[in-house]
Amino acid sequence: MQKNLPRVFLFIDEFNFKNLASLNKNIDIIYRNYKKKINKSILISLKAFCKRQKRKLYISNNIKLAKKLDIDGVYIPSFNKKLNLLNINARKKFSIIGSAHNKKEVIIKNHQNCKLIFLAPLFKTIKSKNNLNISRYNLITLDEKRKFIALGGINEKNFSQIYLTNSVGFAGIRWIKKNGPRKFLRPFLKLNLL
Repeated sequence: MQKNLPRVFLFIDEFNFKNLASLNKNIDIIYRNYKKKINKSILISLKAFCKRQKRKLYISNNIKLAKKLDIDGVYIPSFNKKLNLLNINARKKFSIIGSAHNKKEVIIKNHQNCKLIFLAPLFKTIKSKNNLNISRYNLITLDEKRKFIALGGINEKNFSQIYLTNSVGFAGIRWIKKNGPRKFLRPFLKLNLL
């Protein structure tokens, strides 16, 4: 029962059946590729794959296309500050999720009606040397009604520290893709945090 497991998300920019098929079934997919125009046929194939695997699929920053293709939801990146997302006509199970880097952006994601907020970067990353750390992460999430996903710099050395955050899961790119099926992810996937 996936709803009883913590949420784990993998960001992808291409559909590689072999790589995705080897991942733990509890990992949901966020398709984001800002360099290429979205290929609808690839998204339709990805949607069918995710449905067979009982994974949720979200596409980045394109609500109209997500609704048109009847995808599970949309991921709103931190740079999208539009507040007119509440008036979308979508099916009941359509979810808006988004990312933030600070308290101000968390407030924007609340106004965008994001059900989950990816707060990043928790740890140091290649792209950003400024990270939130556990204390600032928890201060930002304090008194918030929304649920949070830890993102940024997560690897085998700092993975256990996610337990110290006010989050219901985690997300990543390289480390999850490389280590998704490995044993040290399994204890986290068995927790009942939602």
